Amino acid sequence: MSETPTNTLQYRVDGRDDAPVLVLGPSLGTTWHMWDRQIPELTRTWRVVRFDLPGHGGAPAQSAESVAELGDRLLATLDELGVQRFGYAGCALGGAVGLDLALRAPHRVASLALVATSPRFGTPDEFRQRGVIVRTNGLEPMARTAPEQWFTPAFAGAQPAIVDWAVQMVRTTDPGCYIAACEALAVFDVREALGRIGVPALVLVGADDQVTGPAEARTLVAGIADARLAVVPGASHLAPVEQPAAVTELLADHFAPLAQDATGSLTPPPGVPQVSAPVVPVAEIAPAAPAEEPEPRTDPYEDGLKLRREVLGDAQVDEALGDPFGAEFQRLVTGFAWGEVWRRDGLDRRTRSAVTLAVLIAGGHHEALADHTRAALRNGLSPDELREILLQTAVYCGLPAAERALGVVARVIEEDTTP
Repeated sequence: MSETPTNTLQYRVDGRDDAPVLVLGPSLGTTWHMWDRQIPELTRTWRVVRFDLPGHGGAPAQSAESVAELGDRLLATLDELGVQRFGYAGCALGGAVGLDLALRAPHRVASLALVATSPRFGTPDEFRQRGVIVRTNGLEPMARTAPEQWFTPAFAGAQPAIVDWAVQMVRTTDPGCYIAACEALAVFDVREALGRIGVPALVLVGADDQVTGPAEARTLVAGIADARLAVVPGASHLAPVEQPAAVTELLADHFAPLAQDATGSLTPPPGVPQVSAPVVPVAEIAPAAPAEEPEPRTDPYEDGLKLRREVLGDAQVDEALGDPFGAEFQRLVTGFAWGEVWRRDGLDRRTRSAVTLAVLIAGGHHEALADHTRAALRNGLSPDELREILLQTAVYCGLPAAERALGVVARVIEEDTTP
């Protein structure tokens, strides 16, 4: 382990220095120790680099705002180690990092294994709601439910020490970094880009995984040209922990064909120089438009719809857009309020939520107040801060207005922050 600058990740290296490099990425709420039972076998062939997510396993609490930022930090870490080309295996969020690197830095990733991974993890609402719960209650609700999410009931009953270890991993994670990771997963979506992945991919999933199960795995296999599916019986979300021998054998078999050179770096394919090339954002991977064509203007409605869903949630937006009579009104609201005003850089989302709540309280718009209270929690305002907003509005909008709003806000907090 080493000192960790802000642009790198905490890591551990096992295996001989002249071996080809295999990088192992952890899932949200775990540490590099989730791969412990793979290490003895894999280090016979590989120099294994494991890393911790920010705020996990004692790593510095320097949260990353996106999966791409995690990928950038991992590449900076590997640059420090002198690693240019490598095999990569990741679980869940660690798998998302692998997908991101295979798309943005294909010259670095020689082969890919995706464990309990999806091109989109659930819905944005689910992960933002998880962030609200952690911000309000801490990580204890996540720690209590981790065993049932990660392991089959039979394994959890037979291995209480491993269950306790899993719970402690979550409890000792930095809450802010956990919330940031939830936000990163909420916006992660590479479904349309899977066809651009050009490296061999093993998609590995536990047969009993209820979090990212076989259906999500088949989406990856259908989208990636050179991908094969491996379903591990008797395993749930953390298959490397629950079925270590089967997972190790699958990984060793998948990465075995990779060539290696004398320095321990993997040999790049013909025509690809073994140098550190700039990382290209996923959005820029598509072929560039001809120079003579002007860059198309973004559509305020489409931009606004995306932001409106991020802030208010899919359910509320779908309900609002479901009335044909109000379609034109909703287009106006979405394009102007969300596509023009909410997207401006002058205020962050937290501040815009606070201003919106104050105005809604003053106007007595309680139905919209409920929606925007929920949005404020998703945008990072805590229940204590919402209480302060109510007190402030009581001074300037009047006690009756604030008192009526208090019941609405309290109800939403109770509904949205109860695990």
